[in-house]
Amino acid sequence: MSWLQQLFSAIISIPAKLLITTKVIPGDVQQELGIDPKKPIIYLLKTESVTDQIALKNAAKQLGLPDPDGALEVGLHYIPRCLFLERPQSLFSAKAEASDIAHTFKLLFKQHHQNEQLDLQIIPVSTFWGRAPGKTDASWRALLANKASPNWLRKIFIVLFLGRDNLVYISKAVSSRYMAAEHGSDEQIAHKLIRVARTHFQRRRQAVTGPRQMAREQIIQGVLASAAVQEAIAEEQHGKKISADKAKQRAQQYANEIAGDYREGLIRIAEKMLTKLWNKVYNGLEIRHAEKVRQLAQSGHEIIYVPCHRSHMDYLLLTYVIYHEGLMIPHIAAGINLNFWPAGPIFRRAGAFFIRRSFAGNKLYTAVFREYLEQLFNRGYSVKYYPEGGRSRTGRLLPPKTGMLAMTVQSMFKGLKRPISLVPVYIGYEHVMEVASYLKELRGKDKKKESFWQIFSAIRKLKNYGTGYLNFGDPINLGQFMDKCQPDWRHEVQQNPDKKPSWLTPMVNKLATDVMQRINQATAVNGMNLTSLCLLAADKHALTEAELQRCLTDYLALLQHAPYSQLVTLPEQPASSLLQQTLKLNKFTVQQDSFGRIISLSAPAAIAMTYYRNNILHLFVIPGLIAAMVIANNGMQKTQIVERIALLFPLLKKELFIYLSQSQAQQLCNDTVESMLSVGLLVEDNDKVIAAQRDSQAFFSLMMLNRCIQETLQRYAIVLTLAAKGDKFSRSELEKQSIRLAERLATLHGVTAPEFYDKNVIGALLNAMREMKLLHTDDEGMLAHTEQSRWLLNEISGWLVADVAQNIKHS
Repeated sequence: MSWLQQLFSAIISIPAKLLITTKVIPGDVQQELGIDPKKPIIYLLKTESVTDQIALKNAAKQLGLPDPDGALEVGLHYIPRCLFLERPQSLFSAKAEASDIAHTFKLLFKQHHQNEQLDLQIIPVSTFWGRAPGKTDASWRALLANKASPNWLRKIFIVLFLGRDNLVYISKAVSSRYMAAEHGSDEQIAHKLIRVARTHFQRRRQAVTGPRQMAREQIIQGVLASAAVQEAIAEEQHGKKISADKAKQRAQQYANEIAGDYREGLIRIAEKMLTKLWNKVYNGLEIRHAEKVRQLAQSGHEIIYVPCHRSHMDYLLLTYVIYHEGLMIPHIAAGINLNFWPAGPIFRRAGAFFIRRSFAGNKLYTAVFREYLEQLFNRGYSVKYYPEGGRSRTGRLLPPKTGMLAMTVQSMFKGLKRPISLVPVYIGYEHVMEVASYLKELRGKDKKKESFWQIFSAIRKLKNYGTGYLNFGDPINLGQFMDKCQPDWRHEVQQNPDKKPSWLTPMVNKLATDVMQRINQATAVNGMNLTSLCLLAADKHALTEAELQRCLTDYLALLQHAPYSQLVTLPEQPASSLLQQTLKLNKFTVQQDSFGRIISLSAPAAIAMTYYRNNILHLFVIPGLIAAMVIANNGMQKTQIVERIALLFPLLKKELFIYLSQSQAQQLCNDTVESMLSVGLLVEDNDKVIAAQRDSQAFFSLMMLNRCIQETLQRYAIVLTLAAKGDKFSRSELEKQSIRLAERLATLHGVTAPEFYDKNVIGALLNAMREMKLLHTDDEGMLAHTEQSRWLLNEISGWLVADVAQNIKHS
């Protein structure tokens, strides 16, 4: 950098410090990117810009990387720490001039031949101001568009208006030694590196800002002009016996009802407001595994986010996190129930497009919606939709709705240019604001229609909600998934483009299940759901502080030593700190006596806490079953434990969306037994494992694990017992009797979980038993027990608490 440039930079940096606020992605370049701050570093930027260098200087300081100012001594030469692919546009020209970087790279590679130890980290750095993708229409706002190489006048306006929304994106370093070893002359290698860098910067911009934004009306006209929609309009005209204009008008109304109207400016305003909201409501947000998604975006994948749905907060939280992780804001499928004034127009401008709860039989609406979705995919926009269809009222994952997934799969039939990846997302909270209303709905109260005043009232009351958790799961490459399920699908679709393939529905069902399993695979364990698990298993939902802390300690140790999945995240603090932090949320009753503190749940709180327990119940299925079997049988051989769990596992896998295969479950079972032995919950006794001594604290933790699984086993026993008492049942009759018996059992034994006798849960269990052949279906659709179900009932009955088993058997 010349003395004149240094002087200019020093002058500009004074106001820039006030105007520029820099966010850096990723926050830990050493762990995520493998960058070593102790090794020589050269920063590579696309455009020479003083303000971009100031932003990079801020970023380097935050990350503990070398200052980008100055130069590196390489042999007898000094190479600037900042290199640029091109110079900015001139004031009167739209063309950016190339820099002298090719000469610098050629000189650098020449030095590598003279010094075999020389190896520099060349780090591509992208800077974004406002992250506006730009629009296809021209307007005064184009002055602020974050163009690739803006001239100095445009850059002044960009920094003035967008300086506080500056993003510096650090990419994985390229080894100069690796490049120097490439075949070809130094000049050829230099030009190759420049070409690769240009492609990288272009992809990075696409991944962060998305494609150029088309006007809403343009997208709607594209939808209406498509062949599929035109055919549906003609069918509507003849089928409903209406005029052509009336049919077209109806399609136009559907398109207007559906289409989003994304405005980047609203996103920036909302980001500021949401930051204040999160700081007011939550103690923090914990985000994990975002690097997986960034890698997909950089590789040019079309990303579809498929999160679980706990709360209306999900809409805000996931979009906020995606924005802060330096990723393209997705277009969001929102229920039509949210399209009310003034929220509807705001959501629409934030990228929401609206979908009806059901449009079965409405072929015109289906065609318009499907074409709109395909337009988003074809234009390279990321998309977000909720596979459950609605919010979970019980804290469990709901059986997925397959409509949106089916449309996504069918979009592959038209030969999309970019690969599609589904990204499952686990969302969890230490407090869900709608839990009270969920419980009322489960008791039969009608769901309240969303309104402005309802949302305003909820936001006004928001406070002390603990921590929010968002974990990205393992992505599903849709093309690879389809190739595995149906290797010749491309050929079959080309041969019969108008025919729905027979394999489509089974494939979509398998895909939906895979998505839900991967959501649960990335569960976030926190103080609220773990404490709820313990207290709900306790007599009268009360434990001493020492008992509760010991249970938390033992269960965290189990999850650490025998992890359900490498994507599951656990609290980093010890159990004592975790408990104190959780108690500050004021959801539990704390009483002090002369012996110490007692932590308990009131009757209403116990019902509410089942929601949080259910978030993590699948993590404790195998430990709970092991505890139940060992206690009931006064010890068992390890092989017997694994065999028994293997027989019950398929039912648990289906009900709780467990991602493990049968062999993986057996391995986890073995690992869990070893972990329980190391923690002291189990003890080896010759060729058996037995429970810890009954007067020990370890046995108390083991007993509590047993109780965690009891409600699940009781529900299985109820259905199997009723099925065994009669020759045949209709599905509806068996469901009704199971619900009645579950309600009776809940009254007798104080079961607080609303889902224990929930119609949807019992119905899903019946479907699972039919699929597993535990219930036989005859030609008339009647259900009957089987020998396998009778054997399983005998096994389960032996694991139940004695008085509960008797009540079920003699009811």
